[in-house]
Amino acid sequence: MEHSEVWTAIDDQRCALVHLLEDLSEEEWRRPSLCHGWTVRQLAAHLALQNTTWPAMPRVVLDLLRRGGMNGAIHAMACRHAELPVQVIIGEIRDRIGVWRPLPTVTFRETAIDYLVHGQDIAVPLGRTLPMPPGLAVIAADRVWSRPRMFHARKKLAGYRLVADDAPWAAGQGHEISGPVGALLLLLTGRPAALPSLSGPGAAGLRELLTPSPAA
Repeated sequence: MEHSEVWTAIDDQRCALVHLLEDLSEEEWRRPSLCHGWTVRQLAAHLALQNTTWPAMPRVVLDLLRRGGMNGAIHAMACRHAELPVQVIIGEIRDRIGVWRPLPTVTFRETAIDYLVHGQDIAVPLGRTLPMPPGLAVIAADRVWSRPRMFHARKKLAGYRLVADDAPWAAGQGHEISGPVGALLLLLTGRPAALPSLSGPGAAGLRELLTPSPAA
């Protein structure tokens, strides 16, 4: 995909997520997401924080010191931001539509991962549908696979070969696991929700690998 095509696809994901969030009931906002310990509202707030990351940096540093790590600090920020009215949270995500620049220290590839994976973290447990464009999912899957410390996917999936059946993407060596590239992206990021969409000789051994719940 060309650079402009990637950002257009990211904007499409932002739009789709906004439409989904606008349709949620109060009860759905309180539901658990696919991320262990995160509600739908907290995860939406995490995405909305992409507008306010730099102004919030002093608070992030304090949270890092108090909680002993980045994951705890990110969760603390999201929990605070989730106290805002839902329309404010939705509006902040909507305001990113058309903003074709990533957050500091990351690339558009990480932006794609955020919207694709966290979009499913919100949609799947609610029984909602949020389609993942295969081309954008390929870019996200490539990024996760190529970064050993990102979800530790290559280490966890050593001995498996992942093959997309809806896009030209494959990675790894060993027992084959096949399915839509979007499901493979969820597998790479540790989401058990990927399991029903995957098949092949290696699929039977995946449940044990995916037992630990992922963090956002």
